[in-house]
Amino acid sequence: MTATFSAPKGTYDLLPPESEAFLAVREAMAAPLRRAGYGYIETPTFEHTALFERGVGESTDVVSKEMYSFTTRGGDNLSLKPEGTAGVVRAVVQHRLYAGQLPVKLWYSGSYYRYERPQAGRYRHFSQVGAEALGVDDPALDAEIVSLGAQIYRDLGLTQVRLLLNSLGDAECRPVYRARLVEFLSGLDLDAETRKRIEINPLRVLDDKRPEVVAQVGDAPVMADSLCDDCKAHYDLVRGYLADLGVTWEETPRLVRGLDYYTRTTFEFVHDGLGSQSAVGGGGRYDGLSEQVGGPQLPGVGWALGVDRTVLALKAESVEITAGAGCEVFAVPLGAAAKQCLVPVVADLRRRGVAADLAYGDRGLKGAMKAADRSGASIAIVVGERDLEAGVAQVKDLGTGGQEPVALDELLETIEKRLR
Repeated sequence: MTATFSAPKGTYDLLPPESEAFLAVREAMAAPLRRAGYGYIETPTFEHTALFERGVGESTDVVSKEMYSFTTRGGDNLSLKPEGTAGVVRAVVQHRLYAGQLPVKLWYSGSYYRYERPQAGRYRHFSQVGAEALGVDDPALDAEIVSLGAQIYRDLGLTQVRLLLNSLGDAECRPVYRARLVEFLSGLDLDAETRKRIEINPLRVLDDKRPEVVAQVGDAPVMADSLCDDCKAHYDLVRGYLADLGVTWEETPRLVRGLDYYTRTTFEFVHDGLGSQSAVGGGGRYDGLSEQVGGPQLPGVGWALGVDRTVLALKAESVEITAGAGCEVFAVPLGAAAKQCLVPVVADLRRRGVAADLAYGDRGLKGAMKAADRSGASIAIVVGERDLEAGVAQVKDLGTGGQEPVALDELLETIEKRLR
């Protein structure tokens, strides 16, 4: 007997009807971005491994422990995308999108891959919607990006999402903070691997979630005390614009997130109803990323919102997700001639924007009506031999059970009127 296959550990199959909720969330995330002038971009599922090593950072867990990397038959070292920003910046540089109107405003949606320990809210393949704005160093743009994320959660009906906000400084003031942080961390009781991480990027230690590390870094110096005048001014303006936009936030001085490319504005959206995996999205400014991947000086800011975790947050708040229209009309042909009549009717309804389906497989009336009920349709069209002889179709309200004959040449208009 041939063995059956199942999805790899830490992954999942997205199936209807639950998949409708995921589609609705993606569409809700994309709508404000389109209205704000963001164009859609799609990059390959895999990129050169060096792109993530240089862009995301070799000291990050994402690159050092979690990437799915492989060597092709041609000898190329590639990795499945663990995040979206590096690939988008690579595409902007490669295709010289920065040569046109600035900022370059882009959004994307897709699956990403990290070899993590699977648990509720954390998978080895996960879905995100992201937004990036490149080419302008403007605090108002930071505020736009953040406010769009906040608006998306409001539009979805979530009330328990909190915005955490911080500034990580820039190339001028970060070294000063780094020296203070290294001095502090050097006096802690840390394992050899963590001490090595201090040498590469000490901020990574602040992002360590292990209890034995968290307990020791509570008194670590914060970046806010080392910000240069320009970064302080930038951060003040960001917060001023957010206040003007009606966005509330929580100052979080030790927020660093898990990727090395962040500078200045850094933020995270969290939902306390999700346990340890509380982050539902986040992002920040990444002014040096373009140069790190071989491009020109090109400041940028963006975020990624987790579709999977947002769906979990909606469930945690018992928010009903309004999915796109499912089946509205279900056609039930009784016999070959009736099917020949109803197949083009269903096609015409679809062309008119009505979600319609048909009972395939030559099942009897009882089985076909069960299929109509399961479809979620509000109206059934039933046609048998006698109906064809009379030139009518039986239109049945699946909610009330009421039924009436309608002339075949008036059927489409009648159905449309009933659905209005």
